[in-house]
Amino acid sequence: MTLSVGEADRTGAGVRVIRVIVADDEPLIRAGIRMILTSAGDISVVAEAGNGREAVEAARGHGADVVLLDIQMPVMDGLTALAELRSAAPSVRALILTTFGERENVLRAMGEGSAGFLLKDSAPDELIRAVRAAADGHAYMSPVATRHVADSLVARAGDVGGESAATRTARRAQEAAQRLSVLTEREMEVLSLLGEGLSNADAGERIHMSEATVKTYVSRILAKLGCENRVQAALLARDAGLGS
Repeated sequence: MTLSVGEADRTGAGVRVIRVIVADDEPLIRAGIRMILTSAGDISVVAEAGNGREAVEAARGHGADVVLLDIQMPVMDGLTALAELRSAAPSVRALILTTFGERENVLRAMGEGSAGFLLKDSAPDELIRAVRAAADGHAYMSPVATRHVADSLVARAGDVGGESAATRTARRAQEAAQRLSVLTEREMEVLSLLGEGLSNADAGERIHMSEATVKTYVSRILAKLGCENRVQAALLARDAGLGS
């Protein structure tokens, strides 16, 4: 485990610096993540860990804001470390950053209180956005994770209530359509792609729009619909029959 002494002061006085611990059993991966995060200017990597146990110990001792956890690590895996962090360092926000986006991993991570779930093929700026979102108390999930959570919530909702599945589906479709009526045709098109679980970059490629423009549309959609995040918007899209 290594500590970066003094790195938290690089951005100067008066500027908030997000203190991050990077946990991955591959040194080259840790070095790459460190390079990406420190390039942001407002993020400092204060410690590195080669396994989940070291990550928990580092979180206890370094006053970090965010811990990035790989899943498959020796001694203690990332999901077990995530569970331990809830009691060992409850103020620290944990993000899963992994190669493995299987449904059970995503749902277990979110169930253990993860602030987000990203795959290692995410773009560097997406990783930076995720760390900032986590530090601000928000959740950030990759499109794959969003899709898994949305599917799980839909399935869970289908198991409760006294109405038939057909009646429930029709009611939710009608309610979703009413909420979506405030969107423009272009916003509906972008929302449909959210329902498919596409990233901003992939959505932009699909409809010949820049990633920055898609991001603007997504922000506008969330504001109009009163959704806190992409998952909620994706659920609405699914209920309305979009992106399925």
